[in-house]
Parts: sequence; structure tokens; C-alpha cells
Amino acid sequence: KSGNSVSSSIKIKICGLRSAEASIVASDAGADLLGFNFIEGVRRQIQLADALQILTDYREGINTSNRPGVVGLFRDQDVDEVNESARTLALDYLQLCGDEDAEYISKIELPVFKQLFVREGSTSSDVGSMVSPFLSAGNGIILDSFVKGSLGGSGKSFDWSNAEGVANREKVFLAGGLNPENVQSAIEQLSPWGVDVASGVETDGVKDPVRIRAFIEAARNA
Repeated sequence: KSGNSVSSSIKIKICGLRSAEASIVASDAGADLLGFNFIEGVRRQIQLADALQILTDYREGINTSNRPGVVGLFRDQDVDEVNESARTLALDYLQLCGDEDAEYISKIELPVFKQLFVREGSTSSDVGSMVSPFLSAGNGIILDSFVKGSLGGSGKSFDWSNAEGVANREKVFLAGGLNPENVQSAIEQLSPWGVDVASGVETDGVKDPVRIRAFIEAARNA
């Protein structure tokens, strides 16, 4: 099935990175986007100074011509601070994971991915109505599963049928509980524009080079 242009061109985001080593592995394996989490109080949060060091080491140590975009994750943080962090770290994109509205997004200096949560019992038309205003405004989307008390990265999937006809729109990433074992079936069912993984490529809470490579290979071969 290698002739399937959908899977070979599918965008792959490895999220919640916390080391230069794992970032280099993801880049060498062909990831399109690398995500770093600056949300207060989440397990994968990294501080600005640490991220600066990680990204410096990563940019110096990268071995291939593949240069993934670097995404910073923020949630309802002061917009000036978010822009300042993005400049300091030379980020390419911002992923906004809270209640940021169009007015907030209009003040952001970089292209935005808006994380949206699919609640249980949503229909694909509910999900379509939720994403449409953001897509119309030119923002990308990260479709994640809604887990009470969790800010994403829960490792839980939502019912993929709820995203049929939505995940395949341009700039929509499917997230939530993806891993090397199930990403092919997700792609076969939804033909998403992109796939996004955090906990699915970890072992005991730490990014696992073997699982990162397996995920990217599985997504490319779907």
C-alpha cells in the first residue's frame, strides 16, 4: 500500500518531548512536528530555561535534512508571555489547549493549532461544528479525547466514528490514545490529515526511541 499518498503525506506530531535525545530520534525517524509542553502543572511540563537548552542541543545534534516544526503547548496563559516564549525558543507553531477564543488567537504571532476535546456522545456533526470556526479562521486543530480533570495527554481514545468526515480536513490532527499498535486502524478509518501522539510512545512515562520509530513507521505504512 506504499502508493497511498494519504499515508505517506500524513503529518506526524510527537508531543510532550522533554529531551534533546528523544527530539533527535523523532526528527531522524521523520516526524513533521515536535511538541513541547509549557502548561502549568501537567506531567510533561518543561520550564523555559530547560526547553531552551533542549532545543539548542537538539538543533545542534540533528543528523538529517528533516527539520520538523517546533510546537509550544500553552493553556490560557498571558498572551504577551506566550509570544515572548515563542520568540525566545524560536518556535514555529503554538498549540492552545484551553479556552482561548478568536480574540486571543488574533494576538498570537505564530500559526496556531487549537486543541479541541471530543466529548462522549458527540456526533460527527457536533465535532464538525466545533472545528469549523477555527479552520475557517486558518487555524489548525488537534482533536483530542475529553477526559474529566485531564488537560489532554490522557492516553485515552475517543470513539473515532465521531470524527468521520472531520479528521480528514486539512490541518486537523487526530490525538488521544494513539500508539504504534492502533494508529494504522485509526488512519484506515478516518484518513486524518495528521496524527499526534504523546503517551503512546512512552514507556514508564519516558519517551521510548523504539516506540517513537514504530509509531512513525506504522503511520507512514498505513
